[in-house]
Amino acid sequence: MARLRTRKHKVVLNRSVGGDIGINVLLVLMGAFMFLPMLYVVMQSLKPLDELWMFPPRFYVMSPTLKNYTDLFQLMSTSWVPFSRYIFNTVLISVLGTLGNLLLSSLAAYALAKIKFPGRGWMFQVVVLSLMFNSTVTAIANFLTMSTLHWVDTYLAIIIPAWGSSLGLYLMKNFMETSVSDAVLESARLDGASEFTTFLKIAMPMVKPAWLTLIIYSFQGLWNAGNSIYIYSEQLKTFNYAISQIVNAGIARAGAAAASQVIMMAVPIIVFIISQSNIIETMGSSGMKD
Repeated sequence: MARLRTRKHKVVLNRSVGGDIGINVLLVLMGAFMFLPMLYVVMQSLKPLDELWMFPPRFYVMSPTLKNYTDLFQLMSTSWVPFSRYIFNTVLISVLGTLGNLLLSSLAAYALAKIKFPGRGWMFQVVVLSLMFNSTVTAIANFLTMSTLHWVDTYLAIIIPAWGSSLGLYLMKNFMETSVSDAVLESARLDGASEFTTFLKIAMPMVKPAWLTLIIYSFQGLWNAGNSIYIYSEQLKTFNYAISQIVNAGIARAGAAAASQVIMMAVPIIVFIISQSNIIETMGSSGMKD
């Protein structure tokens, strides 16, 4: 009779040791392949100008230097608007836009997925249809709306549209339908919980992978947002826009441009690293049976 394999006193899948090693090697190779673009960006930021313009280009750096970063910070210090203001604008827009998108998308998704009312199917079809329209197509209509509301050249012109992202609603609604048990919600209602309490304390913890994914997606999109047709004042523009204005002044600033790409890439990666362990953990433990 075959004996079950155990690891840390827990029964594991009855795979051979060679199979486990093969899977781990494959995962390491895939992870290294996916990491190569980020490593290349870092390598580019450490290259002096003569290596940046070398042909054919080389992946590795022969004479690493931090001059690109010092040049970037010197250029930032010459801006007539303090760079701390650009960073504040970006952080404010990213945080408020992400939180608003998460809250409104979750509330709407809960209503569409778990509360029966006339027209909810038609409403969700409208949400799905809205995913087909590119932002460029709706730019004129959106600008007219912002102008009518007197939101042009204000933070609201960027934050409020982020709250209404239909992709977040689509993601949360589909996840709530498959991961939130109707029986659990009904039990909470029978125990006297209000609808909002049921949503906040029952439904939201069960869809933690979905809203963590939404946070990553929304934050990354807002953080990397460049120039906006709604913002004219220099004091309201984002860090990404300010960086692009500095490094696009000529080939002599190619090193500073490479360093700026690392800075812009670092924050979304840190947000993902902080959240990804929770996503993986809850993906494996959030399933429930009626």
